[in-house]
Amino acid sequence: MILKDILVIDTNVAIVANEKSEHASIDCELQCIALLAQSADLKIALDDSELIMDEYSKHLSYAGQPGVGDMFFKYLYDNQYANNKITHHTITQIEEENQGFQELPPNNFDPSDRKLLAVAVVAGACIVNATDSDWAENLDLLNQLNISVHQLCPEHCSKGHT
Repeated sequence: MILKDILVIDTNVAIVANEKSEHASIDCELQCIALLAQSADLKIALDDSELIMDEYSKHLSYAGQPGVGDMFFKYLYDNQYANNKITHHTITQIEEENQGFQELPPNNFDPSDRKLLAVAVVAGACIVNATDSDWAENLDLLNQLNISVHQLCPEHCSKGHT
């Protein structure tokens, strides 16, 4: 399952791939593992201020183990400046509480997801999600911004099914 678009990968995908989500099914874990096992073949967008990498570092190991999510994080860390499949994009944080980034209109997203959305807007990227309900709940805004979301685990992406 190699996606051809440039991708912004929600942290929850790597957490689920590490089998660290209490709510994800085995099928969901396998979907996340299958995607992240192909890291070297994916086009991945990050922000040049390293907000996404900082968030990943709170949940994943720089050692690249023991899980596939950790392997993905180590791959990004080791190759983020040496690989043309990993791109960096400028996003601008602002103090507006309901916006978070200059690249976004006012929104109801969880503040931790706004950096992902801002990078997706700037990069023209597809967001990959496993278990976060924000993406499905804000579909109107995503459509307005022309952002698509690839739901690896659609059964887990609405409130009550996280």
